[in-house]
Amino acid sequence: MAMKVILTGATGLVGEGVLLECLDNPLVERVLSVSRRTCGRSHPKLSECLVPDFRDLAEVEATLTGYDACFYCAGISSVGLSEAQYTIITYDTPLRFAETLLRCNPGMVFAHVSGAHTDGSEQGKAMWARVKGKAENALMRLPFKAVYNFRPGLMKPTAGQQRVSGVFKLVGALYPLLGLLSPGLTMSEVGRAMINSVRFGAASNVLEAKEMKLLAAR
Repeated sequence: MAMKVILTGATGLVGEGVLLECLDNPLVERVLSVSRRTCGRSHPKLSECLVPDFRDLAEVEATLTGYDACFYCAGISSVGLSEAQYTIITYDTPLRFAETLLRCNPGMVFAHVSGAHTDGSEQGKAMWARVKGKAENALMRLPFKAVYNFRPGLMKPTAGQQRVSGVFKLVGALYPLLGLLSPGLTMSEVGRAMINSVRFGAASNVLEAKEMKLLAAR
């Protein structure tokens, strides 16, 4: 099964890691990176679609048609943002993006990177967790072939990643120790888990780190 994938977030840590796995994985035939700016990479499998706003894709819908999956890896920290600001980025934007892709590719699998400790009840005290939970729930109501919400926590950057902050460089160095304290994933495992969710499906619409690791190993 060769799959054609739309990927967002290639200019960030998670998206870059997933992109590298897609480019290296023989199951992926083509990758379209949708982003506000170029990822700066060149590869025979890779093409780019640059857009100023993920919520307004009318002019590029033809470019977004003919794909089997979307790996939505775009995101931002909630630090310094109000709930209203964070909601636009974390809820409104992926939902509008997904609705457009659904029109273009009704048989698509939508794989959404959320985060550990996301609040699926939407009722908790942590603002970021509520908003992420609201996004997960809204996406799961869309009639894609399947929607999977991935909740990684500790992640180790993969070789060749360029967009690794000082914090994640430290995580990479301490990964063997930190992995003893909480379930950890390499970026390659995150990418393989997303690819395998398209290939095999998954037992749940919400996948924590342990389930992601098992799915990556299939």
